[in-house]
Amino acid sequence: MISSYKNSDILRDAETHSEGFRANRLARQNALVEDYVELIADLLDEEQEARQVDLAERLGVSQPTVAKMLSRLTEEEYVARKPYRGIFLTSKGRHLAETVRARHRVVEAFLLALGVSLESARIDAEGLEHYVGAETLDAFQIAMRAGLADFMAQARKKP
Repeated sequence: MISSYKNSDILRDAETHSEGFRANRLARQNALVEDYVELIADLLDEEQEARQVDLAERLGVSQPTVAKMLSRLTEEEYVARKPYRGIFLTSKGRHLAETVRARHRVVEAFLLALGVSLESARIDAEGLEHYVGAETLDAFQIAMRAGLADFMAQARKKP
């Protein structure tokens, strides 16, 4: 409960305050790249093929939007495109996809341990995964190993 905070605790020193905003801006810049790379990896792993039309459909965006992002991902060496053969991840792209997937799994598992429905956990993890830092992910995992799901189940039973 936030009521235990004093006003002086809310407004942190300028350096700490600006670091939070910097981290948020960086996460926002990287979120689209991470979403595309993760989806390409999922499509390749599940369907053996990733095409521009598939990305547009699953992301709910137009094909020209996907084409523009694919150009960026190619320039940044996350993907390679082959005429008439679709989109492939480079080793750099595969590494990023695996990193994002791991973060996603931890966040989703944490939300499920809190008692969030599977549908909400999947939707919320899709956004949160980009903003959660390594220290927080470690804390999520420690809480889950310590029995967070059982604790939350008991807490929900209490009047």
